[in-house]
Amino acid sequence: MGKRKEESFSNPGLRKRPRQEYTDESNDELDEEEHSELQSDSTSSSQSTSGEVGIIESIQLKNFMCHSMLGPFQFGSNVNFVVGNNGSGKSAVLTALIVGLGGKATTTNRGSSLKVFVKDGETSADVSITLRNRGKDAFKPEVYGSSIIVTQHISMDGSRSYKLKSKTGALISSKKDELTAILDHFNIQVDNPVSVLTQEMSKHFLQSKNEGDKYKFFMKATQLEQMKADYSYIMQTKSRTHEQIEQGVGLLQDLRQHYVEKEERYKSIAFVSEMETNLEALKHKMAWAVVSETEKEMKPIKDSIDIEEGRTEKYDQKLKEWQVKVNEAEEKYKAIQDKLEKISEEAQALQPQCVCLKADVQAKRKAYNEAEAHYNRSRTELKRLEKDDEQLWKRIEELKNSADQVSESEKLERQKKIAQLKEQLKSIHDQEVMMVHEMDQFQQAVYKSKEEHARLQREELDVKQALDSKQRQLKELADSKTNRLKRFGQHMPVLLEEIEGAYRKGHFKHKPIGPLGAFISLKDAELTLAVETCLKSLLQAFCCDNHHDERMLQTLMSKFYSSGYRPQIIVSRFRNEVYDVRPRAVHHPEFPSVLTALEIDNAVVANCLIDMRGIETILLIKSNPKAREVMQSKRPPKNCREAFTAEGDQVFERRYYSSDNTRPKFLSKDVEAEISHLQKEVENKMAQLSTSQCRLCSNENETRQNEDYLNRRRRQQKELQEDEAYENKHKMESVKRDMEQQKGKMEDSKIILRVAERKLEEIKEKLHQVEEIASPVKDELNQADLEVEKSKHHWQHYEEKQKEHLASIKKLKGELAAKEKELKEKIAQATQICPQRIEVNRTVKSLDTEMNRLRDQINSKRDHHGNREEIIKQLIEAKDKYQDAEGKVKNLKKFIKLLDQIMTQRYKMYQQFRRCLTLRCKFYFDFLLCQRSYSGKMSFDHKNETLSITVQPGDINKAALNDMRSLSGGERSFSTVCFILSLWSIAESPFRCLDEFDVFMDMVNRRIAMDMMLKMADSQRHRQFILLTPQSMSSLPTSGLIRILRMQDPERGQTMLNFQRRHQEEEED
Repeated sequence: MGKRKEESFSNPGLRKRPRQEYTDESNDELDEEEHSELQSDSTSSSQSTSGEVGIIESIQLKNFMCHSMLGPFQFGSNVNFVVGNNGSGKSAVLTALIVGLGGKATTTNRGSSLKVFVKDGETSADVSITLRNRGKDAFKPEVYGSSIIVTQHISMDGSRSYKLKSKTGALISSKKDELTAILDHFNIQVDNPVSVLTQEMSKHFLQSKNEGDKYKFFMKATQLEQMKADYSYIMQTKSRTHEQIEQGVGLLQDLRQHYVEKEERYKSIAFVSEMETNLEALKHKMAWAVVSETEKEMKPIKDSIDIEEGRTEKYDQKLKEWQVKVNEAEEKYKAIQDKLEKISEEAQALQPQCVCLKADVQAKRKAYNEAEAHYNRSRTELKRLEKDDEQLWKRIEELKNSADQVSESEKLERQKKIAQLKEQLKSIHDQEVMMVHEMDQFQQAVYKSKEEHARLQREELDVKQALDSKQRQLKELADSKTNRLKRFGQHMPVLLEEIEGAYRKGHFKHKPIGPLGAFISLKDAELTLAVETCLKSLLQAFCCDNHHDERMLQTLMSKFYSSGYRPQIIVSRFRNEVYDVRPRAVHHPEFPSVLTALEIDNAVVANCLIDMRGIETILLIKSNPKAREVMQSKRPPKNCREAFTAEGDQVFERRYYSSDNTRPKFLSKDVEAEISHLQKEVENKMAQLSTSQCRLCSNENETRQNEDYLNRRRRQQKELQEDEAYENKHKMESVKRDMEQQKGKMEDSKIILRVAERKLEEIKEKLHQVEEIASPVKDELNQADLEVEKSKHHWQHYEEKQKEHLASIKKLKGELAAKEKELKEKIAQATQICPQRIEVNRTVKSLDTEMNRLRDQINSKRDHHGNREEIIKQLIEAKDKYQDAEGKVKNLKKFIKLLDQIMTQRYKMYQQFRRCLTLRCKFYFDFLLCQRSYSGKMSFDHKNETLSITVQPGDINKAALNDMRSLSGGERSFSTVCFILSLWSIAESPFRCLDEFDVFMDMVNRRIAMDMMLKMADSQRHRQFILLTPQSMSSLPTSGLIRILRMQDPERGQTMLNFQRRHQEEEED
């Protein structure tokens, strides 16, 4: 912050007595002591001398805006009025002041780039400003002297350069940083509206309806905004310092470990020689330890040989015992086998006779069964024929009775006809068989026709439904030419209007967003079908911020949609930025994901599609074979769940689904092409419907024809059945004769069968007796066989054991001989290493492990350790680094702790300072309003960052306070002047500039405002005031502190404007 602001903050008058913690949302009333303090402060500066640093002595413009040359203007140290008509250059002077002291082009509200300030037809513009630099607060007075000249050169491309010169014109610097340092030292803020209030800024302030803008104006004017930003920067620095401490602690552990390693390395140098001595002693022990272990290995071998040789006699005895048992079992088995063979011979003698008898019985039983079956069939046929005959003869009797009533000639004619009919009976019977076959064929044809008819009816219904759907789509597409939202349903525009109306009435907390497809467009039109297949019903869905809004939206949808056909509603908290899905998204060098292929106008829509469909993990691949290759031939790309092709097919790692859709419905941009395509589809469906109806009619005709023919055949069959009566009687007589023959054959076969069965039973009885004798003999033979096998098994077992035993003894003796030879060699080797035998209690393995460890340590230390001086040097460096890092970490921790304390105190002081500035601003505002018997109130809400100003002309008791927007132009300008002057009274800046402050005032308000500003200027002679107005200012009092710069309208062709000064007095140096 600037030096002057620090002085104001540390003014003892503002800390005259300690105050309790204050919240700005509380009552804004001032007590009497605070009034006295502020009044004394407002009048204390009237005794000050003129300003010594930062005020503007002169300004000169060249080729700036529409002026070839303006100035140089010599400004007074206190009050300066720049008057003149519009176009005379007043605002150009103010704009040049902002730009010349480093302000941005946007701050002037005259343009967005510096190049607009270069006069048409010129290549550059120049602005020269002279700042006073005197007294004890001068900036580098030994370098710049009593004045600093700031020259700025602006080029046509919008670039600018600075030259900072001393009072004598010597170039001191051309850096922007030097100018920034000068402005900070003088506390000059050209972007502060209190320091420089342009006409546009004043107009914006007057017309602003936002209390937050007024609060920002106050914070910027008092530099509290800068203080708040500085505190935020300090807290960010503190957070970064915390991170550095955490990193430093980790680094400190590494440095400590490095230091310990170097220290261990230093200590290990002394142990190398000791380890070599220990290694040599271990070698001696190792040599005799090998001998001892070999001797220990030989002892169990010798013991094993002695034990095994003692078992040899036992195995020989067991073999002899089991050999005797085997012989006895074999003799017993042979005796029983001889006995069984004799019994088997008897049974074999009876077996051929039994087989023959059994075959004879089977043949006779078969003949009997065939005769019985034939007899039964004939009896059944006879019963059927008798029943038919009874029915036929009843019919014949009826015909005879009717024939008796006719004449003799008619009888003869009928008999003749009967004879003819008998002759034709056989041919008629054949016709009947053929007719039955034809009837079956026609019956099948009727069934097939009916099935085909049902199928054609289903096809016709499907075609009608598809036709209706296509016609609806065609109508929606035609309507979407005038309203794109109708592509998402005919009710969608009306539904959105209902949502908008409900939102305006406050029924929604947040306006629902939808349909989601309306916020989506594709970068590549060839992928439209793929995206629609992927998103499906989500294109018609809506998104709500909360469940209250969802219920309200359901209520609105129920007016236009039935419960099963409403668009989907997704509830998700609205966010203004799209999720960062880069870590989990799929990235492919050739193919885009759904997320990257879409242009989404709303962050909420993008987040909703990411949540519901995971569009960042789905690839879009136009070619079907390429999609299969990417997803199925090898491992899919990282983070890729699935892919869609341009034809809408869905591809997984191990699955593939074809799309049912062939054309996009919602996202296609070429509506005319879609309409043309749908029209062709409607025509095709209508043609298909016509074809189906023709086929249906043809099928119905064919079915009727087949049913008619079938009925005719059934009538003919019925007629033919009447002629069968006579033939049926002949059949009955033939069947009866056949039955008598079969009955005789059946009785003969039955007698023969009984004789054969009796003989077979006798032979079976003899065989059964033989088998009863042979059965216990077989059991004895099996038992004997088991005993033989058991005895042989035991004998073989002990034989194998004996062989293994002898082989084991031989192997042990061979191992013993090898160990004895090895022992001799190892004793010779040990004697060479250490002639005197050493008793060793440790194992060879433990000695070898220790020797290897010592060797590794010795080799490691020899390889890694340099000379002693180098090791000591590395140890000292590691120790210094560790101690230095440890000290830095401790200092940073102390700094953070101290910073927390300082920031707590500073923030309390910041709140006190803000409170004091707020009270002073309120007091000055009330004081200034009272100059014209106005009443008003300023209400600060620091928590919500708002400032409300209410003003009432006249007596406050007569009317309530009103917002400034309800005032007239003059009253509002006067109130604004009061607010600006109150800010001037509390803000620190060497000069103030105000452009056309009285443009909306009447003469009375202008006079009062002028008197107020002159009075304030008189009380603050150390500050400079530059006021721009189109008024003549002829009524101003004569004073050495007031200087009027009167601008004249430029004449045609004039490149330099003259000005007159009412008072030519120069301020004393």
